Amino acid sequence: MSILKVENLEKHFGSTQVLKDISFDMDEGQALAIIGSSGSGKTTLLRCLNFLETPSAGRIYVRDEKIFDSADMGSQREKDIRKKRLHFGMVFQNFNLFPQYTALENVMLAGQLLAKERDDFKQNKKQIFADLETEARALLEKMNLTERADHYPHQLSGGQQQRVAIARALALHPDILCFDEPTSALDPELTGEVLKVIRELAEQNMTMVIVTHEMAFARDVADQILFMDGGLIVEQGDAADVINNPKTERLQAFLSRLSDT
Repeated sequence: MSILKVENLEKHFGSTQVLKDISFDMDEGQALAIIGSSGSGKTTLLRCLNFLETPSAGRIYVRDEKIFDSADMGSQREKDIRKKRLHFGMVFQNFNLFPQYTALENVMLAGQLLAKERDDFKQNKKQIFADLETEARALLEKMNLTERADHYPHQLSGGQQQRVAIARALALHPDILCFDEPTSALDPELTGEVLKVIRELAEQNMTMVIVTHEMAFARDVADQILFMDGGLIVEQGDAADVINNPKTERLQAFLSRLSDT
């Protein structure tokens, strides 16, 4: 079943076009890796999917429901954007944890804010918050962070902070979990622990879009790979085939540069 479909997506910043006619789709339970050089448009694409940026053109569908259409202003109402954003859990490069909250509180926060909009919130606040805490502790346990639940971000390693960020994204039960270079801010010795978590999520058939520079990880974990260059999708297909048998000169050059570093 197709869970995400992107049609003819474009993004302009003034006179600069960053995304050019981006189209792809992916099935539920797939992991899609997006690779490419810095400035190729990878992060902008992810931010457009999550409505952190508004696409200049194109359409986005989730589970066959059109959630964005540049030609339909009704699909771009600010009051609806937050609900649409809930389709996509976002894990950033630099963790973005709130320093004044513990790991547990960071994981619970978004759920608490959303709960306040429930009609039964005032009557059932105590139980609602108790349920959110139970789920947050279970997610931290899944991230192997049970003993760190009451620690603040400055008391955690970079790898631990990123695992808290993953738990926070999962807490909202997104249709699609998005990662923007999740290991780029980590020391090499901490990279493995975060990639291990993502690998386990892939094994559990979590639908994921992963912007990454880890080519071996992309080849082994992703079902599909998109290679972007100059705002375009230059090559896409089965992960192992794209990495092992690049068909375009641009992808060949990109992989060659990586192997030389």
